[in-house]
Amino acid sequence: MDQHVVMKAPLFSALDEVTAERLVSSMTPQRLARGEVVFREGDPGDSLYVIVSGKVKLARASGDGRESLLSVLGPGEMFGELSLFDPGPRLSTAYVVSGSELISLGNESLRTFLQTHPEVAMQMLAGMAHRLRRTNEGISDLVFTDVPGRVAKALLDLSDRFGRRTEAGLLVAHELTQEELAQLVGASRETVNKALADFAHRGWISLGAKAVTLLDLQRLRRRAR
Repeated sequence: MDQHVVMKAPLFSALDEVTAERLVSSMTPQRLARGEVVFREGDPGDSLYVIVSGKVKLARASGDGRESLLSVLGPGEMFGELSLFDPGPRLSTAYVVSGSELISLGNESLRTFLQTHPEVAMQMLAGMAHRLRRTNEGISDLVFTDVPGRVAKALLDLSDRFGRRTEAGLLVAHELTQEELAQLVGASRETVNKALADFAHRGWISLGAKAVTLLDLQRLRRRAR
């Protein structure tokens, strides 16, 4: 387990190394393959999860069965913690996007821990507030930003968390299908593919299989505004 990655999670960032390691040792590790479900919308919210490696997507289903992709999370990020502060059924389904290693902690164990480490609760709330801010920005983008602008913003957001510098540019191995990427942007697959093809034609990106290389960050940032 990569301790450096784990310690980036809000659950551990306010702790000293010894206390953090003790907490990690009390958590339950699990390995899941792509497509496996961590929990489903409507399930009891009884644990939080920290991603050690891999990627997890959070999605919600509409009444007619269609899915909306809320976010894609990677190493050092946390999910499922909302149930600690607002007990009730899960509001989304968590799917594994790529083979992942997770560690989990039950709500009762976490509540006991927070009684002696209240500073951790503040860090967790800050992490939740950051995610809420991103959600609000996404809602605003759906109203005020066109699809190419949303695609550019999504690529930049994915690059911030999953990008890796190469000789060609900033490689983003997002591991999402075309349909999943369209769900993340909130548009049809055809419209998103058209925007990606246009960006590639302009020389801003290079497309690959479940990956994209960003070649001109400046123009993408300008298009995302």
